[in-house]
Amino acid sequence: METIQAYLERKHEELRLLNECLRSPLPLSPPQSVDEVIKAKFRITAALRADHELRDWKATETAWSATACPASGPFRFTYDYQRADLRVVGPSFYQDESGCTGRAVYTASGMAAISALLLASAAVFDKADILVMPGCYGETIELIERLVPHLRLVTLKGPPGDALARAVSRRILLLDSCIPAGAFEAVLRVDASGLDLLIFDTTCFAGGSGRIRRALRWARRCRIPVVMVRSHTKLDSLGAEYGRLGSAVFVDPGENGSGSFFEHLARETSDAVRLLGGAALPAHFPPYVGTAAYWKLTRRRIAAILRNGRRMSRYFASELAPLAAELHFSHGLYVTLRGKRPLDEASARRAAELMSRDLSGEGFPIRHAGSFGFDFAATEWFHHATTDRYSVRVAVPDLPTELWDGLTAAIARWWGMHQADLGNGRRGFRRPKAVSPANFDDDLKI
Repeated sequence: METIQAYLERKHEELRLLNECLRSPLPLSPPQSVDEVIKAKFRITAALRADHELRDWKATETAWSATACPASGPFRFTYDYQRADLRVVGPSFYQDESGCTGRAVYTASGMAAISALLLASAAVFDKADILVMPGCYGETIELIERLVPHLRLVTLKGPPGDALARAVSRRILLLDSCIPAGAFEAVLRVDASGLDLLIFDTTCFAGGSGRIRRALRWARRCRIPVVMVRSHTKLDSLGAEYGRLGSAVFVDPGENGSGSFFEHLARETSDAVRLLGGAALPAHFPPYVGTAAYWKLTRRRIAAILRNGRRMSRYFASELAPLAAELHFSHGLYVTLRGKRPLDEASARRAAELMSRDLSGEGFPIRHAGSFGFDFAATEWFHHATTDRYSVRVAVPDLPTELWDGLTAAIARWWGMHQADLGNGRRGFRRPKAVSPANFDDDLKI
């Protein structure tokens, strides 16, 4: 268990790292509460973005100034008009020992990265099957179904087995970090030498995750070229949404003659980014990435989130089992809850909003926010693309153990109390009685 004092000391280290990237660092006192941590982190990152604009005022979209030298911390950029030819020199968002070295194409978001890649694949594959596991990110599935006609979507209903063995048709596997843990592990146990390409969405795994290393070792054994796509908005900015940023990293095992086709795919993806106007913004590269201190603090943050996630999963399995939709995603960053009656998008969204409002009003660090990896718990509606069912996602925060255990119990209590109000078309939610101290700041002040 992490004590409140140890948590606040760790958060002060994070804030110092961010603050030291400013040309004129802000006055920074050790935080005395979780609320102070959250506010200080977002305030400093806002100052960093403003600092970037003031320093690199010559580096505009039209690249009018020949003397511009755009940079963001350790990252250096060169580009012409509209960043269509953006080149980035700087540290990787993946730790070096993970084996993730390869050509990186940076984009304006994670969806921009996978969209450019899938559309570009039409120049490489006339037709191909793209195999997906149940639970893949819904917008990726929607993208394939609506805009990528040369790829035939094949959803694997059970363990992959022989589905990844050699076949007559071209085959691409989309391995998504948001699928259930059992499905992810099942993939890594089979022979996949029949695949032509692995697209690995690593968004929900930390850049130094052992699961990334294991997946890449598996791909090397099977001699499969890999493209890792990622949204860097989630786990790569120490819990503050620094800016919209994504990437596609091309990792070629170099042992199956894939070189020319893989280089072709990388070039076509870069062209697709240019033609779609999806290039990354230099201002969205966090300037504190890549240092030893950054990796140390990131590892500690992710370890705390995963620890909290395991505690929540065990508690919900014991106290809320009939209402748990999925407690064991491969990433361990969130769980989903269902209602006794089926939810639609509107009722799931409303439930997420009201649960956050009510528990936040009781003093808990929880928000209605459509992302994860924060220093506060985040709730949002969730759609399972394969089953077409809606639920509410509870994203695990980096919080001290005792406070998180209290919030976990409060979430379970709220969800259980409001089942009569949940379901399609029901909008009248009753506010529960207060079940915790009025302000979590008062409990956490040192």
